[in-house]
Amino acid sequence: MNMIRLSLRMLLRDWRAGELYILTLALVIAVSSVATVSFFSDRVQKALVLESNQLLGGDLLITSDNPVPPSYAEHANQIGLRTTHLAKFPSMVSFGDNSLLTSIKAVAPGYPLRGELKLTNPPTEENVAQSVRIAQGIPKPGTVWVGEKVIDALKVTLGDKVEVGAAELTVVSIVESEPDHSVGFVSMNPRLLMNEKDLAATRLIQPGSRISYQLLVAGEEPQVKEFRYWIKDRLSPGERVVSIQEARPEIRSALDRAGKFLNLAALASVVVAAAAIALAIRRFIQRHLDGCAVMRCLGATESDLLRLYSYYFIVLGLVASLSGCVLAVLTQEFLSYWLEELIGVTLPLPSSLPAIQGMLTGMVLLLGFALPPLLNLRQVPALRVIRRDLELVNMHSLAGYGFGVGILSILFIWKAGSFKLGIMIMLGFLLAVIFFGLFGWLLIRLFLLTRSPGSGPWSYGLANIRRRAIPSLVQATALGLGLMALLTLTLTRNDLLQDWQARLPENAPNRFLVNVQPDQQEKLMVFFDGYAIPRPKVFPMVRGRLLKINDRAVSLEDYPDPRAKQLINREFNLSWTDTLQADNEIVAGHWWREEAVSSEHELSMEEGFAETLGLKLGDRLSFYTGGGSFSATITSLRTVDWDTFHVNFFAVVRPGLLDNYPASYITSFYLPPDKIHIMQELTRIFPNFLVIDVASVIERVQSMIGQVTHAIEFVFLFTLLAGFAVMYAAIASTQDERIYEAAIFRTLGAKKQQLARAWAVEFAVLGALAGSFAAAGASVLGYLIGKYALHITYSPSPWIGVIGILVSVIGVTAFGLIGTRVTLSQPPLQVLRK
Repeated sequence: MNMIRLSLRMLLRDWRAGELYILTLALVIAVSSVATVSFFSDRVQKALVLESNQLLGGDLLITSDNPVPPSYAEHANQIGLRTTHLAKFPSMVSFGDNSLLTSIKAVAPGYPLRGELKLTNPPTEENVAQSVRIAQGIPKPGTVWVGEKVIDALKVTLGDKVEVGAAELTVVSIVESEPDHSVGFVSMNPRLLMNEKDLAATRLIQPGSRISYQLLVAGEEPQVKEFRYWIKDRLSPGERVVSIQEARPEIRSALDRAGKFLNLAALASVVVAAAAIALAIRRFIQRHLDGCAVMRCLGATESDLLRLYSYYFIVLGLVASLSGCVLAVLTQEFLSYWLEELIGVTLPLPSSLPAIQGMLTGMVLLLGFALPPLLNLRQVPALRVIRRDLELVNMHSLAGYGFGVGILSILFIWKAGSFKLGIMIMLGFLLAVIFFGLFGWLLIRLFLLTRSPGSGPWSYGLANIRRRAIPSLVQATALGLGLMALLTLTLTRNDLLQDWQARLPENAPNRFLVNVQPDQQEKLMVFFDGYAIPRPKVFPMVRGRLLKINDRAVSLEDYPDPRAKQLINREFNLSWTDTLQADNEIVAGHWWREEAVSSEHELSMEEGFAETLGLKLGDRLSFYTGGGSFSATITSLRTVDWDTFHVNFFAVVRPGLLDNYPASYITSFYLPPDKIHIMQELTRIFPNFLVIDVASVIERVQSMIGQVTHAIEFVFLFTLLAGFAVMYAAIASTQDERIYEAAIFRTLGAKKQQLARAWAVEFAVLGALAGSFAAAGASVLGYLIGKYALHITYSPSPWIGVIGILVSVIGVTAFGLIGTRVTLSQPPLQVLRK
């Protein structure tokens, strides 16, 4: 207890004396930067998920072939979630002599839980433009809301009664858009919404009817996760839980890539913060050597010093980390308000996890980088009281820094949310430290060998670097690491945004045509030519059910994962092609071999699909189709870029294998807004086509990309602020030496301007070294992260080296001269008398 009180007294004394300002400021900036990024990233990612959940109508969707058990909704309501249920099924709708196959949705109060259902009125003589409004509630009993295609096909007007099964229901509104209309690519046009209370009167629900019962759930993220965990072991056959990431692969892809980049930004802040704290710790230890020597003279043992300073740093770390977290909360609240005003999206409240991450980050950084000097500080010789030239022996630095790096690696993996990304970044920075250290040491040795005569600023500046070789090397390496993190973030940010824009151009396909027959292909192309629409590529499709894997019958009991059960329980869409599509990439195995005979049964599987079912290269799969059965061996695994909205398949076979099986065709194309009217003509000429409209999905993805772009700008700004902390700490780490150096030079007749010019040369050279290190390291690390973590195309910039060196030279020189103004203002006599 006495040791704790002593450490607190020392802490208060050092604080009053100003000894802790630089270290505390570095730690507060480090923690606030990391926590701000974490808080802000957490809120932005939650907002992106909520925005994308509008395409689902809720946060979770439970689908079933039978009515969803009431216990599911009861439990969800008990834990504070909102629920509603609905039923979807296809049926004929009639008006007079006209009939139309329609997608019917019977909804309950509360629908939708996420997003908005928009209604419109047809244009009139008084009001030529259609008026769009947000629906308040659901259709009243006895009424329906229909899509515009129902209006056109059945020739009905508002107020007419249409026949839905055995019931006659009044058309009262036209549906402009539904939030969950495009989930799963199974919703079809035209559509009709009705009240669930009218469902029984239609008498359409009979044994054997194709109907999908659904339960929508929405609420706070912790309760949603709790409900999903609760329900996963209670699902019956035919039931499954769907989130937007599972329902829409392209949404999942966008969210994953956005999340990885925001995590990368937070990790960059950690690296920059580590460099700042390492420099500040070095200065702190140097200023406490004499105090430790005095305590050794008074009888303090090595263990006493270790415990004393351990308590000291723990209290300092807790106070500074807590202060950084409070500052982060205030800062992210201001940023969130600003971003909400900018993009018009309300950001959800953050969880407590970013605060915990910030506290742990601060403690890990402080103790990890303070431990090596502490282990050495306890061994300061008592003789240093009268011999100031005695220095510490670095006996425990390697083990201590190894411990710090190990703890930091665990923090990186946890913060990255990906083992690969965390390890890749950690190894990248470790290798950078080694390379920077070796290369910097060689350059400093070169300075030692090339002493230039003269007394100008250039000579004095290089002499300062030679005289402080090790501190200069530490400064250049720390600055290089900080700038490397910023440049890496800049490179990956630009590549990510460019890659997104390239993957989802303005003319991305927004309509799919399914059930195209072989004899209709040419007629369809002529139709497109007539309206000046580029001819899209048409893909064959055969539906087949997986029967065996390696001659072993497939059983649902073999797959505990609900998604795997659902995949096994449905028919696959199989296709074939000679060439690999541009948005596919082979990640294992090989594409069709030229030397292989055409009858060889080869199969290519999408990587994520194969992982879900536990499939691997060499597995032999047996399928059953309407024309018989066949087997094929997996010879390659592919990744698919779902962001492009092109037609893609989980399973593709070698051409020729399915020639004797009945096939239909599918295609996707871009329909400009000014040509939407041609869809009526298309469905009239080809009544068997299933038209799927994904324009709303594309708009949502483009909106998400815009929001992520703004988020990236703000996150990058705060990582840049952390970089300023590194520069400040680097300059302050040698401030004491410069004070005595300036006093001696001024006593010998040097003017302030001469010293300032000499230091400017020194800072410029250090900045050039750090910029060179950073540019080289960022180019390599940016390539690795882009290719293996974010899966984007890396675009090397020839200007990265020039920009890195220029920014570093200007920044370090400016900060250095500003930081040394206090040094030059102190009277030499006062300094020398200390």
